[in-house]
Amino acid sequence: MERVHRQRRQYGHGKTRHIPAITREEYDRWFEAIGEMNANAIRVYTLHPPAFYEALAQYNKTAETPLYVYHGVWIDEGPLEETLDAFTPEIMERFQQEMKKVADAVHGDAKVDEEPGHASGTYTADISDYVIGWMIGIEWYPFTVDEMNRKYPDLGEFSGTFIETEDANPMEHWIAEQLDVLAVYEYETYDSMRPLSFTNWVTTDNIDQPAEPSEQEDLATVDPNHIRTIGELAEAGMFASYHVYPYYPDFLNLEEKYTEFIDHRGERNNYAGYLRDLNESHDMPLLIAEFGVPASRGMTHKNPFGWNQGFISESEQGEIASLLYEDILEEGMLGGLVFTWQDEWFKRTWNTMDYDNPDERPFWSNAQTNEQQFGLLSFDRNKVKVDGEGDWQDGSLLYEKQQGALRSLSMDSDERYVYVKAEFDPQEEWWNEDRLRLYFSVRDDQGIGVAEDFLADFELSIDGEKAALKVAGDYDTFYYDYYERLGMISKEPDIKNNFHPMRLALNKEFTRPDTGEVYPFEYYETGKLRFGIADPEDDQYDSLNDYYYSEEDGILEIRIPWMLLNAKDPAKKEFTGDLQKDGIAASMTVEGIKAAAVLENSNGKELESMGLDNSKLYSWDAWELPQTQERLKESYYILQETFRNTE
Repeated sequence: MERVHRQRRQYGHGKTRHIPAITREEYDRWFEAIGEMNANAIRVYTLHPPAFYEALAQYNKTAETPLYVYHGVWIDEGPLEETLDAFTPEIMERFQQEMKKVADAVHGDAKVDEEPGHASGTYTADISDYVIGWMIGIEWYPFTVDEMNRKYPDLGEFSGTFIETEDANPMEHWIAEQLDVLAVYEYETYDSMRPLSFTNWVTTDNIDQPAEPSEQEDLATVDPNHIRTIGELAEAGMFASYHVYPYYPDFLNLEEKYTEFIDHRGERNNYAGYLRDLNESHDMPLLIAEFGVPASRGMTHKNPFGWNQGFISESEQGEIASLLYEDILEEGMLGGLVFTWQDEWFKRTWNTMDYDNPDERPFWSNAQTNEQQFGLLSFDRNKVKVDGEGDWQDGSLLYEKQQGALRSLSMDSDERYVYVKAEFDPQEEWWNEDRLRLYFSVRDDQGIGVAEDFLADFELSIDGEKAALKVAGDYDTFYYDYYERLGMISKEPDIKNNFHPMRLALNKEFTRPDTGEVYPFEYYETGKLRFGIADPEDDQYDSLNDYYYSEEDGILEIRIPWMLLNAKDPAKKEFTGDLQKDGIAASMTVEGIKAAAVLENSNGKELESMGLDNSKLYSWDAWELPQTQERLKESYYILQETFRNTE
């Protein structure tokens, strides 16, 4: 099964910029592709524009196998986190209005007024025959659930027309009431009913996890078993819906009953072990409403078996998702919904979210933020095909000379990468003998002096098939964050004159509560570049590759994610500013990026250079709306085969 994620048009915390809604043509194209992937169901989280319902109705008229829908009803998480009380009248009223509005739209009988960040229009396409379940709500904030337990200790059970509870806590009581409102409204208005469910996740599951180090991850429970259908809805029934990933919360990677669990393949598998526990703890059918891994360059969490949250290639994404899907079926679930159909540029991740502009995320593609790359459909242009062929359409030629091994240096960029091309004399045997250092500068009058007239903020060292990008110590966001601000790592000497490896945090230090074992602060070096072809059309393509050199043609091509150059919003040329003066929120607008190159031998002796004494500036045009190009990832085709072979 597959899912299409919600679309939004309002982002960030301040200003609003308009992102066009998904068009009818896009929905038509996507439904065709989802069907061709052999998926049979999609999930949406909130009301979509009328085009979604029109396109789905049209697709199902002619499709050999129709696409069914699990339809959600979204609730704004902000008020729930602020009030810690779902019974707040404003929250209740708005959510119940939203449920009725979505029910009307599903039945093709709604006219929805415009509201920033929400779908609107006239809904006339009736897709109710294809909606096989309601799935209301969001991943519940555990502190809200916990506070409601304190605030309403004597609330008691809910007894409605179609829903009642037994042994329910206040949050379960509230959910039951909302499900009853939805069921009653749809029955009385349209003489229609369907199975009911609500969004849930591992954080609020009904299983105690003694190894979980985070208080909030095992603080509260929202148990579907305490809610049941009655009356005429009893036959349609309820099902449980959980978001389950293999790498988080941490107990999944720690607790031996999961890490040592042997799956149906005869292999250790923490994911299958948890699924078995979850399924056995429920007396109703259970759907894994989200699963998958992101095909991103940046990483946030590790899994003992390599099923990590990030630094996963597109092909690995498909292979891992296929294994997880097999586990879901083997452990007796209803099925699984892959997270997610398309990449979502507006998303954030905890270990990069302080380094970009939150209001501008939708307008560029951040390879370092894994939450943006869970999709099977990419929108990245890959303007430069990193394959050593050098067939650039645009770009800026910064330097050129007629003698020596290094002949020219050029730069280009798109919404995701900065590209560098260095051309060499193919007759020169530098690749296996010498080292290339590229230097980049975005700050004025700051940086490490690599020459009398060049202060560098970044150094990229390429030694054959080993390469790494480093950052000036006083411009290192990781070091500032985890030494200066949080004190979680050791002090490093003379940061104004030393380059640091580029790092991303994975885990802060924590203590495993059931054993007392202390796990140290963990990070990885994200500045290491991977050698190989990065052209999606090439048979040797690997989405994690960063650079490639053709010895035959003497062409070196490199792609560098914007965030690795401390870009906060490349669309507006906004970069990290003076960390030492203004902290992690420091911001500045730049004219461009200065670049220089040095070729040296294995002993570090300079052989030749470009730009050290006459540095040129690479600049690009700021943009309002990004240019995008749809491309089905390698993972799509792997899952297509998996679903084809699934009975």
